[in-house]
Amino acid sequence: MRKITMLQAINEALHEEMERDGNVFVIGEDVGEYGGCWFATEGLYEKYGAMRAMDTPISEAGFVGLCVGAAMAGLRPVAEIMYFDFITACMDQLINQAAKADLMSGWQLKIPLVVRAQCGIGSREAGQHSQFLENWFLSAPGFKVLVPSNAHDAKGLLKSAIRDDSPVLFLEHRGLYYNKQEIPDQDAGCLVEIGKANLISEGDHLTLVSYGNGVRVCQEAMALMPHVGIDLIDLRSLLPMDMDMILRSVAKTGRLLVVHETAAGFSVGSEIVRRVVAEGFNLLDAEPLVYGGVRTVTPFASNLEDAIMLHPEEIVSKSRYLLTGVLEI
Repeated sequence: MRKITMLQAINEALHEEMERDGNVFVIGEDVGEYGGCWFATEGLYEKYGAMRAMDTPISEAGFVGLCVGAAMAGLRPVAEIMYFDFITACMDQLINQAAKADLMSGWQLKIPLVVRAQCGIGSREAGQHSQFLENWFLSAPGFKVLVPSNAHDAKGLLKSAIRDDSPVLFLEHRGLYYNKQEIPDQDAGCLVEIGKANLISEGDHLTLVSYGNGVRVCQEAMALMPHVGIDLIDLRSLLPMDMDMILRSVAKTGRLLVVHETAAGFSVGSEIVRRVVAEGFNLLDAEPLVYGGVRTVTPFASNLEDAIMLHPEEIVSKSRYLLTGVLEI
């Protein structure tokens, strides 16, 4: 076992998959000769050259479109979008081409494309560099959507994503990049199955469901209420989603709170609540709740950005409400 950061884990996954399969290549802005030394692509250009660690002009539409065509031709591109916000520049290539090509070709085409992007708030980069737009891809048929919360899952999920024959959106919360965790030395011990959630802790009182940076905030909240037995579920994979684990947990606890950085409306949390009510209404002993971020443009001012971030104290308050029926504000 070795203790590494999530950023190092992503870098290791890219190195190992490029070495394992010559069809894998990485492309994006500042991923090769002109920037790879500072980011998750460190060392790829030096080891594999400019044709497999490829710097591009500032044109997401151009290089993502190239990746869709390369995937159709049998290669396995990993496209890096420097900020998730910039994915708006290549939505046609992703939603209308990559996500639909397999079905519309009668399954004659496979699209083994991974799109990596950093996202999330808390880095003082204002409204055009701080968005979490995962819901857009959950409502568009064809994509798998992965959001790791730690180094082990980041490496294992990315390796699984690169080996998958479907387009995969791989979202990395920048606030987690330097968090360290022990991971296995061997490749086989680090693969994480897409579509399987991780039960981090077990308890009988409350089910907490989250992903990405929300998992860290949930763990901080749990430290404030150590006597409450909590099932903490890290989704890891938003699509496909492990509803079986969620329903098994709710059957045991009777209470559900979903936590994520995105606003609660039209969200992962609202979809989980919908499905739990539809498939397991009789399991619930209290109303299921979603605690999400504020539906607003992320401000640049640090005090205002702090105000709209997730807070462990709010999770404690909502948990207390679910457990006692009294909401303390």
